[in-house]
Amino acid sequence: MRSPEASPPPRPTVRCAVLAAFLAAAGSPCLAQSQAEFASCLARLQPAAQRSGVRPDSYSRYTDGVQADFGILDKLNYQPEFRLPIWDYLAALVDDERIVDGKAGLARHADVLQRIQAAYGVDPATVVAVWGVESNYGRITGKYPLVQALGTLSCFGRRQGYFQGEFYAALRILQRGDIAPDRLNGSWAGAFGHTQFMPATYERLAVDFDGDGRRDLVDNSDDALASTANFLRKGGWQSALPWGFEVRLPAGFDPALAGRKNKRPASDWAARGIVAVDGRTLASSGLADGERTAILLPAGVRGPAFIVTPNFDVIYGYNAAESYGLAIAHLSDRLRGGPPFATPWPTDDPGLSRAERRELQTLLAARGHDIGAIDGMLGDKSRVAVRLEQSRLGQPVSGRGGQKLLQALRAEGDAQLPAGR
Repeated sequence: MRSPEASPPPRPTVRCAVLAAFLAAAGSPCLAQSQAEFASCLARLQPAAQRSGVRPDSYSRYTDGVQADFGILDKLNYQPEFRLPIWDYLAALVDDERIVDGKAGLARHADVLQRIQAAYGVDPATVVAVWGVESNYGRITGKYPLVQALGTLSCFGRRQGYFQGEFYAALRILQRGDIAPDRLNGSWAGAFGHTQFMPATYERLAVDFDGDGRRDLVDNSDDALASTANFLRKGGWQSALPWGFEVRLPAGFDPALAGRKNKRPASDWAARGIVAVDGRTLASSGLADGERTAILLPAGVRGPAFIVTPNFDVIYGYNAAESYGLAIAHLSDRLRGGPPFATPWPTDDPGLSRAERRELQTLLAARGHDIGAIDGMLGDKSRVAVRLEQSRLGQPVSGRGGQKLLQALRAEGDAQLPAGR
């Protein structure tokens, strides 16, 4: 039961907070009211924080003067792993750039990864795949100060009780001195570091792998990679088991049998005519007959199909999304030298790699659209420009950048080149 100190502000204040996210003027009465309510909420949360182990002086030190960031509230209802078509999601997360960079990371960190495997039983490719998907190998770890972000989410929006627990954990991390206050930045939801741990997960599972006395997932990739391996091991990772692999379904396969939770022995699927996508039997592909497995059909029976083991469930536990789990699993295979999926996605407009997204943004900018930085992130400005170009070209207006729009804009650009070029 939530304690009185952790109770959310009254509903009218929540509505004002939502409005404040759209009010840029510092003098807005609603914005000022919401900031005052935020300060009041932080004061009400202090006793609960103290009961969780945050000293009063630490609470004051890290929260005094902090203002709410109302811009993060609308992000609560948007997560790409649940909103994007899976072919878009994977096209950007498992592209040539990430594969090349991941292989370079495997070589550069080979020694520490071998020691991590010896300590935790998780292979280097899986650990590096998590690193690549979570932060692009440490390049994109998030810009939001965690105390501000988690404080805001503790007082406004959905799941306040959950975020309050993470807020207190972030304050305890600062209190222990593992990470400096100006370095504790991350995603709007509170994940931070090379492999994007939530603060409470950090407290449970982060390790000091280099022995310097601090568990530093922000500026120490050794600690971050080892902590990821520890997360997977504690989740039940089995070193001798694959995560799964792509399979070929028999004609007439009943899709109602699919689903990550619909576990059956591998021999049962084999008896139903399921084989590896290359035609080999499941047993010869590394699955014991009695292994509890499931069939995933992320795009239905017309798209790629996969048999998954308990190791896939462990990966899934990192972010609780099957598309996310598949991204890490597939990237790990590609880092080992494996091929792309053999079965195409059931779409006539496949997704774009990050290089192709940057190319699309460049073409949009050349047509006079304000798309902001050319960064491969198709944000609000890019989506507005995409809609305008789709309308002009007679394509369905979705705001989604795919191969059809990219190819149409390329063709127009080529047509405008001088003859002979």
